[in-house]
Amino acid sequence: MVTAGGFLSFLVPALISGTQASVDYPPLPEDLTTPYQQRLAIYGPNAVSVGWNTYAAQNRSCVQYGSSPDSLKSQACSSQSSTYDTSRTYSHTVVLDDLTPATNYFYKIVSTNSSVEQFLSPRTPGDETPFNLSVVIDLGVYGADGFTVDSSKAKKDDIPSIEPDLNHTTIGRLAATVDDYDVVIHPGDFAYADDWYLRPKNLLHGEYAYQAILEQFYNQLVPISARKAYMASPGNHEASCQEIPYTTGTCPEGQHNFTDFMHRFSDTMPRAFLSNSINHTAQQLASKAHSLSNPTFWYSFKYGMAHIVMIDTETDFPDAPDGQDGSAGLDGGPSSSWTSSRPILPEAFEGLFYRYGVDLGVFGHVHNSQRFLPVVNGTADRKNMTDPKAPMYIVAGGAGNIEDLSSVRDKPSYTEFAYADDYSYSMLRVLNRTHLQVDFIRSSTGEILDSSTLYKSHSSPFVVQ
Repeated sequence: MVTAGGFLSFLVPALISGTQASVDYPPLPEDLTTPYQQRLAIYGPNAVSVGWNTYAAQNRSCVQYGSSPDSLKSQACSSQSSTYDTSRTYSHTVVLDDLTPATNYFYKIVSTNSSVEQFLSPRTPGDETPFNLSVVIDLGVYGADGFTVDSSKAKKDDIPSIEPDLNHTTIGRLAATVDDYDVVIHPGDFAYADDWYLRPKNLLHGEYAYQAILEQFYNQLVPISARKAYMASPGNHEASCQEIPYTTGTCPEGQHNFTDFMHRFSDTMPRAFLSNSINHTAQQLASKAHSLSNPTFWYSFKYGMAHIVMIDTETDFPDAPDGQDGSAGLDGGPSSSWTSSRPILPEAFEGLFYRYGVDLGVFGHVHNSQRFLPVVNGTADRKNMTDPKAPMYIVAGGAGNIEDLSSVRDKPSYTEFAYADDYSYSMLRVLNRTHLQVDFIRSSTGEILDSSTLYKSHSSPFVVQ
């Protein structure tokens, strides 16, 4: 359990405007159909979506794929190309279906200037092969427009290749260990482009700085997102322009009402999977969930032994960022509400999590890493990590962004681990049907800061407590 289009004119005059001279836009390619910002996602039990952006609209977008880099015999295409007025790029999505489960595939976005990449197709729901998921939340751009890092001790990773600024960062560590996990879960807060005003040089060029930071970030993410399923849902930094009230009047269009986030991810994320169970009740419930799901805000997917639910906390709640009062004061958003004074999320979800036997809840918003014992109603489960009824919770918001890390303040009695000294992220290791290992990893060194194993007997396929 994790929290976390249209056709518009291409603004060619804006691309050469002197107004943008001081904005750090990535350079335009000679061929404007060159794919950038590639991103994969699990789209169904046997399907993967391929998303990417170009600097020109395309009437038809295609992806060639196959089981060998030299034999891309299959092809899938789409005729959709979406953008919005202040964006320099167009978003494209193509779905590759009828894939053989847990199989290495190679793919190439059809362009005069693209390369062959690879991915692992989704594991069949119920497949008992162990696998790992990486969890990153609150991850921003690195470098001049973001959270600058010291690259003096940089070691260039061979595969995949990354920019020097990314060494010793969370993106760098995920790139260096790309074969160690199958899926990345990123439930909220991407790029931190809405913090453009924190750089004085951006104050006269807000909407251009915002777009430049987005382009930089999604380009930096490509070594991971073009090779691994990158499962996204929004945070408060994708939601609205009211986080800092005095910037509302200069708000870039892409920040209004999840605009940029939806253009990038709405067509790539899946609806809730239908059930392959022989149980009639399970089939009915899965069908209802499928009809109600709303990617990228509310959806779920199954992968091997895991059933992952993405829950949007930016809408449908009092003081949510899309509401009339927005998130001014940083009070709206996916806070680690089980450890704060904001009661909205526990009131909405804690009873459901407990009733239906959720194993693990993953949250961000607070910029650090924390792990708690299984807990319900503020009390740790007496069984601790050995077949508890209460869910276990973690905060995985220490991936790194321009707002820096958050010091750990109050520690509830059920706190087991807290870390805010350096960038970090979490690795979830699904060992078997009953054991889930949760590791926190220091991004700069790869060392395991904390490791725990949750045992759940799962004696009943449909838990109702």
